[in-house]
Amino acid sequence: MTVVIVGGGWAGCAAACAAKLAGAGVVLVEKTDMLLGTGLVGGIMRNNGRFTAMEEVWELGAGDFLQIIEKFVTHRLLDFPGHRHAMLYDVTRIEPAVRALLCSMGVRLSLPKRMTGVFRNNGFVTGIGTADGEMIKGDVFVDCTGTAGPAKYCARFGTGCAMCILRCPTFGPRVSLTARAGVAEIKAGEGFPHFEAMSGSCKLAKKSLSPDLVRKLEKDGVLVVTLPKHLHRREHLARKACQQYAIDEFAENLIILDTGYAKLMTPFFPLDVLRTLEGFQDACYADPYSGGKGNSVRFMAMAPCDDSLKVAGVDNLFCAGEKAGLLVGHTEAIATGFLAGHNAARLIAGKGPLLLPAELACGDIISYMHEEMEHPGGLGKKYTFSGSVYFQRMQELGLYTLDIPAIKKRVNKTGLKGIFKKRLLHNKC
Repeated sequence: MTVVIVGGGWAGCAAACAAKLAGAGVVLVEKTDMLLGTGLVGGIMRNNGRFTAMEEVWELGAGDFLQIIEKFVTHRLLDFPGHRHAMLYDVTRIEPAVRALLCSMGVRLSLPKRMTGVFRNNGFVTGIGTADGEMIKGDVFVDCTGTAGPAKYCARFGTGCAMCILRCPTFGPRVSLTARAGVAEIKAGEGFPHFEAMSGSCKLAKKSLSPDLVRKLEKDGVLVVTLPKHLHRREHLARKACQQYAIDEFAENLIILDTGYAKLMTPFFPLDVLRTLEGFQDACYADPYSGGKGNSVRFMAMAPCDDSLKVAGVDNLFCAGEKAGLLVGHTEAIATGFLAGHNAARLIAGKGPLLLPAELACGDIISYMHEEMEHPGGLGKKYTFSGSVYFQRMQELGLYTLDIPAIKKRVNKTGLKGIFKKRLLHNKC
C-alpha cells in the first residue's frame, strides 16, 4: 500500500518520513533535481516559539529526522532583532543528508519528475501523470507542492521571475495536485484580500563580502549593519511572507545571518545601493539571482483542508506546508508534513485521522489558523511560531517555553509520545 507525496520541500520530506515510519510504501515526487525547496535558502530554526514546536515534534516521534538537521548546525542560541535562541543550519550541506536518510528508510525518490495530471475515480485520486509520460499509482496522496509562483504570478504581484531556488524556467512552473484533482484552491484575487507575499530573504555569496565582514559573520552568526536614514525601506516590510521579520529593525539595518551563505533578511535590496556600503563593494546575490530587484511570490494557491490536513472533496488526499494554509517556516512545514504523512498511513490502515490537540502548539496553530482563515481579516495575516500574531498567541496561552522537560511532559500528557514512530502497517514495499 503506497503513499505518493508530490513536492519535496521540508513538508514533503517530513511526510515521506512519517508515512514510512508508519509502515507504508512511499514515493516522493519532486520536479527539480534537489529536495528541500526553500529550505535550501532558509536555514533558520528554533527562533522564538519554534524552539517549543520543534521539541514537541521531536517528542511526537520525529527525532531521527530532526537529528539530521542538528548535524549541520552553524550556530546555536543566536539572538538577533525580534528573535531569540535561533539555530542556523548550513543550507549548502543539508540536502544530501536528508536525501540519504530517506533513501536508507526505503523511500522511493523520483526526481526530477514533474507532475502534470491527476487521475480520479469516484472521489479518490488513483494516480498522477508526469511530464515524461509516466503514471504513478498510489493509495493515498499528499500535496506538498507549495504556493510559490508560477512566473505569471511573480510578474503580476512581484517584479517578474527573480530566478530563485525553485527554478521554474528550468523545471517548469508549480503544478498543484489539489487543483488538478478538481478542488478549488484558496487564491488571492477577487473576493479575497491580496494575501500573496514575497519570500523574506536573499543569499549573498560570502566571498563577495569583505574578509572582515565574513570573519565577524562566521564568528558571531549575525551581522547588523546600520543603514543611513535615506535607505530605510519600511514599505518592504509589508511585502514579506515572513511577517515575523516585519519590524522596524529590519528596515533600519541590514541583518545578515550565517547559513553557509550570508542570508540577507530582506525580500530584495538594490545591488547598486548595496555596493555603496562599507564591505559590500563587491557583493553579489546567490539566490535569487535577481535579489537586487525582487523575489518569489508565495501563498498563491492553498488547499481547503480540515485540521487533520485532509483536503476537502477528495477522500484520499492530504496536504502540508504552505499548501495547508497561511503558515510560514521550516518548522511549520515539518510539523504539518509529519501529521499529513502519518494520517495518510492511518487512512490505509483503516484508522481515523489524528488531530493534534490544542494543548500542543503544533495542534493549536493548525486549528487557530484555519479558524482565522474563515474571516477576511484572518486571510490578511501569516501564522508562524516565530513571530507575528501566532507567537503572541503562544505566549498568551502559555504554550511558549524553553523548558524541555516541561514540553516532554506536555506531550506525554496528551498520550501522543512517539506517535509518529508507531508502525501501523506491515508493508513489504
